[in-house]
Amino acid sequence: MSFLQGVYLAYKKDGTKYFRSSITYRNKHISLGSYKDEASAHKAYLEASAILSDNVYTIISYSLSKNTLTFEKWVILINFRDNHIYIKNPIYLHKNYFSYYLNINLELKFDIDDLFYYSSHKIMKRQGHLFVADYGMQVNILSRYGIKNYAVCGKDYEFANNDKTDFRYENIIVINRYYGVEEIWIKNVKAYRVMIHINGNFIVGVYSDEITAAIAYNKAVDILKKAGLDKNFQTNYCTEITSKEYANRYQSIKISKKILNWSVE
Repeated sequence: MSFLQGVYLAYKKDGTKYFRSSITYRNKHISLGSYKDEASAHKAYLEASAILSDNVYTIISYSLSKNTLTFEKWVILINFRDNHIYIKNPIYLHKNYFSYYLNINLELKFDIDDLFYYSSHKIMKRQGHLFVADYGMQVNILSRYGIKNYAVCGKDYEFANNDKTDFRYENIIVINRYYGVEEIWIKNVKAYRVMIHINGNFIVGVYSDEITAAIAYNKAVDILKKAGLDKNFQTNYCTEITSKEYANRYQSIKISKKILNWSVE
């Protein structure tokens, strides 16, 4: 039995018949998806063939007509046509960066250095957060910049050009890198306030530099745990200083009396 060009018959595990569509371009066999009927599968093939042979079809033009192919597949084919590199995720390569299209209305921009990672990790969006599945875990893409999961845009980090879809490294400014540490200004002088959450927010202290503040947070965690508080606090890793310097600062750092005198009631 022969079928229309680019169409193949397939069966589900329960025996249900369906049709698969595919196309070969630059010696690459590309799956175009599964369809209920032969006509739709063939239409997907014709659409892919047109995209790959004529640069009048652009990513923007997807919205100008009713399409059989998904938007994701449309981006993949156009990138392959223009840049001769097949990438299985909806990525389009530019000269010095690449775009990752989450959907037709949301284009994210990344440095070329991240191409390998996002070529094999699909970005998803849930409740306003962008994440990838990595080793079975949901990993926020902000973690690649050293930004914590609880971080607030405008407070803990910001975008230099105010474009919240531009994730190129030079555009990400990390303000607060450590748990419990917040940058503040006192009489035009930068300082770092440390707070820890117990059954509310407690101020640990205010410190002149970020590393000392991070260590102060760790010391507060240790004090509270010794006092009997059973809570899974995250702690800060201060790789910028030696273990000896860390120990010296840890010993000399002053902590709020409210933390020192805290006890389980």
